[in-house]
Amino acid sequence: MTPTFRRATAADVPAAARTLAAAFHDYPWTRWAVPEDDYPERLAALQEIYLEHALAHGIVVVHDPADAVVALMPPDAPAPPGDVQERVAALHGPRLQAVAAAELPPPPPDAWTLATVGVLPSLQGTGRGSAVCRAALRDPALGDAPVALETSDARNVTFYERLGFVRTATTQVHDGPVVHTDSYTPLRDDEPPEARRMRG
Repeated sequence: MTPTFRRATAADVPAAARTLAAAFHDYPWTRWAVPEDDYPERLAALQEIYLEHALAHGIVVVHDPADAVVALMPPDAPAPPGDVQERVAALHGPRLQAVAAAELPPPPPDAWTLATVGVLPSLQGTGRGSAVCRAALRDPALGDAPVALETSDARNVTFYERLGFVRTATTQVHDGPVVHTDSYTPLRDDEPPEARRMRG
């Protein structure tokens, strides 16, 4: 059966958030940024908030039935409303100050951001993650804009390289994880695949 990838709707958000929370359960950044107290519940709530914001202002693509999800945000996406920011701050709790103080390289001003991607743990390694990312990167809304991302799992660097991303920076967050910054620039029709790596 051919996999089905589509733009998410509001009805997909709860299931997609659960997928992301499961996928990020042991992720270095979230383990550092989210308090251990009620960690699974806090993480799921944060993912739902972020997905709702991405659905309103960016691109969210899912593989039915939301067992794989990716969200991208445009460079001109607005900040969440104040009440939403207050909810996010409460969920980060005592970790908020450390998260706010983390200094990472800013994305290029014209770049979209691949904000998150996750696959249910039981389905990881089946190609769903790569496929849902490729589906999102082909979305017409991106045009030929570059895409930037950050990952704190070194294993993900190879995953993103296979998608055409190039590592542009590695940052040791104070008292936190190492964060890898990657970028992706769509190839022009007359460019060989090697050109992307040379640009990086």
